[in-house]
Amino acid sequence: MKYHIVRHEKKRGLIQEEKQVRSGFVTIVGRPNAGKSTLLNHILGTKVAIVSDKPQTTRNSIRGIYNTDDMQVVFIDTPGVHKPKHKLDERMMADVHESLSGGDIIVYLVETQESFGRGEEYIIRQLSEVKKPVFLLINKIDLIEPQKLLPLIDRLKDRYSFAEIIPISAQRGTNVDRFLEVLKQYLPLGPRFYPQGMTSDQPEQLFMAELIREQVLGLTRDEIPHSVAVNISQMEERANGTLYLEAVIYVERETQKGIVIGKRGALLKAIGIAARAEMEKFFACNVYLELRVKTKKDWRDNERLLQDWDLLGKE
Repeated sequence: MKYHIVRHEKKRGLIQEEKQVRSGFVTIVGRPNAGKSTLLNHILGTKVAIVSDKPQTTRNSIRGIYNTDDMQVVFIDTPGVHKPKHKLDERMMADVHESLSGGDIIVYLVETQESFGRGEEYIIRQLSEVKKPVFLLINKIDLIEPQKLLPLIDRLKDRYSFAEIIPISAQRGTNVDRFLEVLKQYLPLGPRFYPQGMTSDQPEQLFMAELIREQVLGLTRDEIPHSVAVNISQMEERANGTLYLEAVIYVERETQKGIVIGKRGALLKAIGIAARAEMEKFFACNVYLELRVKTKKDWRDNERLLQDWDLLGKE
């Protein structure tokens, strides 16, 4: 079975080797839907973070490990910065703050269509508290007229003394290679923190739960996406090489349960088929996936459940 990620979460460590490389930890921050996960997936050339057009898709900070012969960058993809409404939101925002203090370099991602409001002002205040180089990446430049880009850069650079300002398109990959070249110049010489073949230290069960949630996000609307959590209740590799999974999709109200299941189970079946296809592509094996839907009222404010489902982050 071919895995892109490791079976157990690893602590930050050092890989013993003779050759030193440019290495460091880079935290990516920004508002919801700025394109942080899209950027990370493009850099790595594989999916380690789910993406959707729904805000607040990322709930846990995700480490993506970019390797070349002479560089290793551990990118930390953080939840989108927003005003907390639940204990889950509070933990997500605490996760962002912790990641800012832990990174060697900060990448602040904004999109060309976003007006500079209170959310951006809050991020700028957070950035002013960390004494580290901050890159400003202006994303989605394919959606703005070229003559409007320079005035936008001028407005943004007046807000903060950014080490670098680079316009990009994470979706199309425009200028992403240039970003990596510039980033390399800021990284110190040192050891690799992870083996060169790793792309993420995200636990497999959490990644598979996220692949299921990604399909729920894509196939539902209104209040459903924010009210959904997924937990892998059983995972077993069978003798024939098939990966057997049981997963529970949790919602907050009975009416939401009916929506996720769909008429005669049609939507739940579609979620399962799409999620299984993603799993088989990434893990290079046959997957048997069994889904159930349960109601847990107000789970986003239940600290015990959030901890049990690994939604409070790791100490």
